[in-house]
Amino acid sequence: MSDMQNWVAMGYIKGVFGVRGWVKVQPSTEYIDSLLDYPEWRLVKDKDVQIVEVEAGKIAGDELQVKFSHIHDRDDAALLRGYTIEISRDSFAETEEDEYYWTDLVGMQVVNREGAQLGKVTKLMETGAHDVLVIRGESGDILIPFVSHYIDDVNKETKIITADWGLDY
Repeated sequence: MSDMQNWVAMGYIKGVFGVRGWVKVQPSTEYIDSLLDYPEWRLVKDKDVQIVEVEAGKIAGDELQVKFSHIHDRDDAALLRGYTIEISRDSFAETEEDEYYWTDLVGMQVVNREGAQLGKVTKLMETGAHDVLVIRGESGDILIPFVSHYIDDVNKETKIITADWGLDY
């Protein structure tokens, strides 16, 4: 894989499990086992970068446990604690219409129907009922529910989200 690819952080290694080289993973994905859809991960910590191949994975309670093909004992697995797990954006599945990856929305400009700049998406929050855009603008942070009632358009080419949202909300 090329270093020029767009890598997306999707979790981190939080510890080890057992004596045969398994690690405990804290994913930052919607479903705990989503990372297992990707057979190759990039691990990053400080300036160290490793490409690893997932040999096996399983869910144990509310935890994801993973075995890499080149790690065979607890000591080697322990060296991976604290590494960020990145996945190549190129390997993501195509989305359906009106479906978006959070990573694609972060950084987009948000304007209202009148064309006024509301700011830029800095992150998203999951609230249970729906996702919420966190937008940083001139007047501070704005929270807009990411639902069709408030979001008119998401243009991936221009990187602009149009929302039914007033400056005084």
